[in-house]
Amino acid sequence: MRLRASTIELALASAFAVTLPQLAVADQTDILTANNQIQLQAISTHVDYAEHDQSGILDSERGDVPGFGISYSAMWGNNYYLQLQYSRSNGDTRYVGQALIGGTGYGSVVDHSGATITDYRARLGRGFVLTDKVMLTPYGELGHHRWERGVNEGETYTHDYFGIGALAQYSPVPKLVLTANLLAGRTFNAHIDVAGAAPYAFSASLGDSDLYKAGIAADYAFTKNFHGTLGLDYTRFDYGDSAVSSGGFYEPDSRTRNTSVNVGIGYAF
Repeated sequence: MRLRASTIELALASAFAVTLPQLAVADQTDILTANNQIQLQAISTHVDYAEHDQSGILDSERGDVPGFGISYSAMWGNNYYLQLQYSRSNGDTRYVGQALIGGTGYGSVVDHSGATITDYRARLGRGFVLTDKVMLTPYGELGHHRWERGVNEGETYTHDYFGIGALAQYSPVPKLVLTANLLAGRTFNAHIDVAGAAPYAFSASLGDSDLYKAGIAADYAFTKNFHGTLGLDYTRFDYGDSAVSSGGFYEPDSRTRNTSVNVGIGYAF
């Protein structure tokens, strides 16, 4: 009996020793698959822009601008993470402002303005497995933003930015991955170019500002390789006023609050 009991105990202990490491290894298959794909997205960006000084709002632009995006993401090795994104949108916004001469203040001029928005970004980070269904990926991001504004004879705003952020990814059921994203950063090299004849045309640096991003997304694997995605992203930053040009013009302080909705298809590799 002792021999038999010892044999049973040894067998149970061996089985437990084999099973325990397997239970401790998180199954991150769906998250890893979602992080290794090429995507094509249809995008609609709601632009919310306003210039202001001590007296209040000077002019604003609001509207939904359609566009597209292309992204590449990869997670390899010890969960190292890379994402590259390009997007471009083109459409019209509703301009509300005031006449330079004879205007009665904000709202005296209402018009439509063309808008072309171009964004580039690169993220590099590393994922950390929290549970079999959750991964947290801190990352650094570097990007460039360009807005070609159709107001007057054309104004182009550009800036670069850097930031630190994190992706929190959760797979509640097989094939579905939910993602939340937060980033805090800073703009730099902010600039404006105003087209037109002298003395209205000028080029100047703008004040830099803090930049914030937040987003949520869902990725669903219809097949092993074919994925569908849906996302919502919010970005906010400001531009500080420029120096006064030789013609006596300047760019005032402004704020930008853009919200983008995207629907995409992806190929997982």
